[in-house]
Order: sequence, then structure tokens, then C-alpha cells
Amino acid sequence: MWVPQYSGHAQPVYLMIADALEQDIRSGRLSPEDRLPTLKELAEALKVTPGTVGRAYDEAAKRGLVVGEVGRGTFVLPAKTRTAPAAAQINTGNHSAQIDLSIIKPNDANVGMWLRDSIGELAQSADLNRVLDYATDGGHAVHKQAGARWVQRSLPEARWQQIVLTSGAQHGLLVAINSLSNTHDLILCEEHCYPGIISLAHSLDRRLMGVQIDEYGLVPEAFRAACQEHRPALLVCVTTHQNPTNSIMPPERREAIAQIAREYDVFIIDDDIYGFLETHNVHKPISAYAPERSVYLTSLSKSILPALRIGYLYAPPETLSRLSSMVRSSVWMPSPMMAQLASNLINSGTGEQLIKVQQQEAAVRQQMAREILGSYQISSQPNSFHIWLVLPQPWNCDEFANLARAQGVTVVSGSQFLAQRTTASRGVRIALMSPSRAELSFALTKLASLLASPEPRLFY
Repeated sequence: MWVPQYSGHAQPVYLMIADALEQDIRSGRLSPEDRLPTLKELAEALKVTPGTVGRAYDEAAKRGLVVGEVGRGTFVLPAKTRTAPAAAQINTGNHSAQIDLSIIKPNDANVGMWLRDSIGELAQSADLNRVLDYATDGGHAVHKQAGARWVQRSLPEARWQQIVLTSGAQHGLLVAINSLSNTHDLILCEEHCYPGIISLAHSLDRRLMGVQIDEYGLVPEAFRAACQEHRPALLVCVTTHQNPTNSIMPPERREAIAQIAREYDVFIIDDDIYGFLETHNVHKPISAYAPERSVYLTSLSKSILPALRIGYLYAPPETLSRLSSMVRSSVWMPSPMMAQLASNLINSGTGEQLIKVQQQEAAVRQQMAREILGSYQISSQPNSFHIWLVLPQPWNCDEFANLARAQGVTVVSGSQFLAQRTTASRGVRIALMSPSRAELSFALTKLASLLASPEPRLFY
């Protein structure tokens, strides 16, 4: 088995592996069409994560040295088919070539090789026939059991019998809102909230009201006042790495909100889509404080791969039939093949390894953001995928987003996150994980330059 030889720590390990691979190919130690070790084999030999090896193989593929074949593995390309390494491309502000900092998603540099290997393994496994057919009763038990293991990262006592599979987190929100409220019911959320909640509430003919937030998230006194005056049916709440403001709610506030919900008979949808970013799991989800009236929601699309559209609802027993029925009504069933890929990732421990890679990459990018934009008011967390920038005067958020786009950088205006247009926003959300590090540094520097302009209209 080929094992690279490298030393020193002048650059990331994945680059050292890729450099060693290139050197061994150029020197003839590796021959054309040689099969490279699997991610797992090489990771065990080097004492690194499969994600690190996958990222190295992806880098080698970008250099035109190797190719991955689904179901077979990764092979050295013949010299005549290799391409010269592409020169580093950095967006220069051309309006047709945006650097997109608008979508919160994981960095995909380390998941391509894992996905190829996993699809190949599934194609050869005894599980294939099962996942090519319909799944009854809301999903196969083995997929619910894997989902319970994933949920147990935050709720250790979670039972697989209380898991409902969904086609991602957005579908999970739709299922929960439609199952636990009625037409024209009032739903509460943070005054700055995930736009998907806004679109769902309107499309499902629910009323939506934003509740005051501060640097620690939803304000309990404001939540109590809204409950007293308006008698809502549901609260949709993001307590960890809130989107867009990046707040993390302290434990005593989570407990207070759970108690208020109990007093006023309000059901909680505990959207913990970014909970995986916490490295020590020091905060229990809000649903842990009121499990009898909470639906806990998580998925793999933010933590692993956007295309892995599998979500998990963990709900009280008396709600399971309604939730499962709504899944059938909306999509009949989440894809069993997708659920099997997700289960393999969870059961093998690869999911945990990939999360650690994402946390480490996010930490590097957060540091870049603090160094470049640190003189402005930003809300960030050490491992978060985004930052919330509060704009200085005389900027307004729509103007800044429009001018940033004109300069080749796409960010999201805070007005897009307002649950009610009767309030105003002075922030923009900046996602950090999508571009390369070089592109991110370039884009953040352009934003800093824009902020430093003494007169915004100079950029028109």
C-alpha cells in the first residue's frame, strides 16, 4: 500500500499528502493506473481523519494527477491525460464572477472522496436491495436507529422509536409546523430569523410574529409578553449559532423559555441545525428542558453536505403519528438510499470526523474575518460558519448588500431575515465556508474597503 513520506508542519496535512503524492507520481514511485489506498486505509496508516485524506485526494484531482471512479477507487492518471495545475483564480470584482458569501454551508473540499467511496460501497453491499424499494412506517428502523445516534450527540437519552425521518431540515420544519398548528394560528420566532421560516409560515397560511432578541438570543420577558397578549400555538427557536445573529443562548435562558412555553401551552420547534458546531456540547438543547412539548430538529445538510437531504425530528410519542402522516402527505418518504448513506456515515464514525474537519476549517475562517473586519461590530463564534456584521452609519443593510454585489461579493441584507417588516435591520450576514481561503480573504478585504468609504455613493 502506498504511504506518503512527509515531514514538517509548514502547511496543512492534506497539502503535505497531496505534495508527496505528486512527487511520487513525478518520480515514478507511483505508476499510471496504480490504485491508491481508500480513505480509511490511508487515514489509519497516517493517524489522520478520512476527511483529511479525502481533501488531499481532491487536491491531487484538481492538479490533474488522479481520478476517482465510483465503486472502484482512486487511480493515478497516465501522463498523457494529466492536466497542468490550474493557476490560482481570484475574483477581481468582475460583475459576472461573484464571490458568494450568501449561503451557509459546509466547506466541500473534504467530502468528495468520502462520497465516491460510500456510493461505491453501497452499490456492492447487501443493503442495496432494501434501499431501492419503498420504506414503510416513516422509514426503516435501521435508519431511525442511526438518526437516534446522531440526535444523541445533543440528547443522550433519545430513543430511536421517537425519530421521524425527513428530507432535510426545511422539510422537517414544514412537517412540524403543519402537524402542530392550524391555519391562521400564530407562530412566534426571533425578530431576525431564518428566511425559510418566513416563507413556510406564509405558504401554510400561518401568522408569524418576531420576538425581541439580544446578544444572547430570544428575550424571555418579550416571549412571555407575546404569550400573554397573543396566545401563540408554536415557537420556532434557534438557540445555538442563531441564524443570522450568531447568538448562543445561555442555559438559564433556555430553561426560562421552556418554562414559559409550559405555562402558556406553547409547543416548541427546537431548530438545532447548527448545534454540531459546538465543540464541547456544553449547552443542552431547549427541548431537553421541556421534552413533552418540544420537537427537536437536526439534519446533515449543514454539517456534512448540502446534497445529503436527510433530517431527523425527535418528538414526544403523542405527536409521532401526526408527524409521520405529514411526511407521507408531503413526500411519501425520504429517499431510503439517501438515508442509508447517512446511516453509514453515522455508524462508521465518519460523520464525527467530518464535523471535526468542518469545525477546524471554520475556526481558521473566523480568525480571518476577525482580523479583516475586527474594527467593526461583528457577532461571531469560534467555530461558526457565518458572522453578523452590524453596519456603521450612514450605511443601511440593503444599500450595503447591493453595493457589495456590484463590487463582486454577495452577502445577505438583514432585511431578508425580518419576521415582520415593521421593524428595521442594520446588519448583513456573511457566510464564510463556500469559497477558497484566498477568495474569502479577498472578498472580506473588499467589504472592509467598502465600509471604510467616507461616502457610500462614491461606489455607484
